[in-house]
Amino acid sequence: MSLQGPVVVVAEEVDPILVHALERAGGAPVIDTAWARAANAVAEAAPAGIVVPQAADMPDTSLLDAVAAAVAGFPVWTPVLAAPVEGFRARLPDALPIAADAACERIVARLASAQRVRTLHATVLRREEIVAGDEADAATDLPAWPERDPLEDATVLVTGRGRTYPGLGTAVGERLGLIGALGIETAARYLNARDVDGIVIGDGFGPRTLEAFLTALAEDPRFRDLPIALLPGVPPGLDPAKLPNLENLFGPPAEVVTTLLPLVRMHAFEARLRRRLASLDAQGLIDTHTGLFTVTGFLRDLDRAVAETKTNRAALSLARFSFPPTVGRRASLDAARLVSRLVRSVDFACRASDGSILVAFQATALDKAHAVARRIASVLRHTMLAPAGDPNGRIDPAVTLAMLKPTDTVESLLARVSEPTPVAAE
Repeated sequence: MSLQGPVVVVAEEVDPILVHALERAGGAPVIDTAWARAANAVAEAAPAGIVVPQAADMPDTSLLDAVAAAVAGFPVWTPVLAAPVEGFRARLPDALPIAADAACERIVARLASAQRVRTLHATVLRREEIVAGDEADAATDLPAWPERDPLEDATVLVTGRGRTYPGLGTAVGERLGLIGALGIETAARYLNARDVDGIVIGDGFGPRTLEAFLTALAEDPRFRDLPIALLPGVPPGLDPAKLPNLENLFGPPAEVVTTLLPLVRMHAFEARLRRRLASLDAQGLIDTHTGLFTVTGFLRDLDRAVAETKTNRAALSLARFSFPPTVGRRASLDAARLVSRLVRSVDFACRASDGSILVAFQATALDKAHAVARRIASVLRHTMLAPAGDPNGRIDPAVTLAMLKPTDTVESLLARVSEPTPVAAE
């Protein structure tokens, strides 16, 4: 667990134990400062992280505004970890929560997790500079950075069996994409099937079940950095440092969700950065919103696949997954991201402008493509987010299939999947 330095610690009373822990983890130099000099210290040090470890009443608003302005001026995302400070989150909504009595190892672990996102952001910015400077590469056409808050694309899994479950589900669903699971086994299946930006664990589970679930998350590199709001007590056999973004929270469901939001935003931002990096590596032919091909990239590969199929006298099938008009933007993007996990390595897909998803199955005859499309449709039906305004509803994608004929062109093949004909999901 290695930190990057420098790290600025903002506190009226210096905690030498915390400073030593940060330095020992690699965060040197550690610059401690009071609120009166905090903005200057942040601007001068350009730190790799800022820690506000002590709960406090609201400092002077001008001091808070100055710190927020200094952080906003950095080109690379700078993580800020803050104990409850009145008025602080209103000016720095991205500030990651830490408990006022958080142990030093917990603060170090959370800062290290956040700095990994910072490193990824810096990598993306460097790659963009390289691509922008390569004027000879006319094929690279990168989309603009998304202007939407990453929370608008975030999805949180809520699991529980007790009386808190309905309230937690409602609180999450009002602000984020919601997946509900009444059991740990169901929650585990969702985690393995789709992208999730956070987990809220309510009551109703025994200590052993809870410990086994959290231990499994801690041991899997895909999940150990997930934001987790835990309402029951932390199991005694669990090392919380192995789950750096685990928070043991109490209070009304809305407050629990509000506390978790900055961590969820960070995770959704990280997912956005990974898709951005994949797009850069693919010369802009990967959609940064979905991880699928852009329409341009899909048509380019489809043209190649059609030519190769005719030359080799092989098979090529095309499927279009269409959705009802009631599907909102969040659910539409969610479906596309699910498909990006489901398609085989030899296949390729894109999200069309109308929200439908096109998937090309290479070296696949119609009967086999039919079976694959049924499985994809089944996963979408049972796993994708509910339509806007109907949290309990399910979406049945309509699927149209076509197989390349010797006389087909790219245009005629696409035309044959333009009118949806339902294919039943399994």
